Amino acid sequence: MPESVPVRCPACRREHRFTAPSYPCVCGAPVTPPLDPGGVPTAVTHQVWDEEWVGVRCASCDRLDQWPHPELGCPCGTVLRIPVSRTDGRSAPPERLPQLTPAAAPAGETPPRRAFQPVTIRTARDAVTAAALYLRWLGYEDIRRADQRPPSGIGLAARGLLAQVDPTVRPAALRDVECLWLTAMTESSACVYFSLAGYATEARTCADSLGMPLFVLDLTGTPQPVNTLADDLDAAGA
Repeated sequence: MPESVPVRCPACRREHRFTAPSYPCVCGAPVTPPLDPGGVPTAVTHQVWDEEWVGVRCASCDRLDQWPHPELGCPCGTVLRIPVSRTDGRSAPPERLPQLTPAAAPAGETPPRRAFQPVTIRTARDAVTAAALYLRWLGYEDIRRADQRPPSGIGLAARGLLAQVDPTVRPAALRDVECLWLTAMTESSACVYFSLAGYATEARTCADSLGMPLFVLDLTGTPQPVNTLADDLDAAGA
């Protein structure tokens, strides 16, 4: 079972009991960040990408990947970052998300992909994590934060791919799709869009003409294909 620790909010002094979240390793085993029972939680005043991820080693396959740093939202409005024990003394590179290393298939055979294991979306960061996990499941490697920040949402990049994740409640507009496509063109990359609130009609029409797969993230964290291009990508993978 995931471990839990007592947490006191430094702002309002309210007591909480925090249970560490679990994430799916590529081997299928759950990975849980090891909480530091003696650590002191800190209030998050502003989000810094390097501090939002922590390296955790899978107990089943010994793979070291990067996962969201555990956080707790106090009813007083304070966001608390929960201390994590680094039992192996190492962490993944600071700006890398979990990578996928596909298993080698025998000559002439293509093994079926393991079923996608989503992460429930409660926050904007959960949406980014869900999209990154999905891209990793598709077979994209070296997933990281995009070099260029998009006009809206959060950009992710992989080898040969640029992705945009829009965790807002506003449907993605035509301009959002066009900006992603133009940025991807300058980097000679394909592109894909993930939206939590869907797409305007003009955005969907434009994406079809530009060859851009569109996905909607449901609250379970499972990307749902919106157009045929997304259906094809979901079926075939990278």
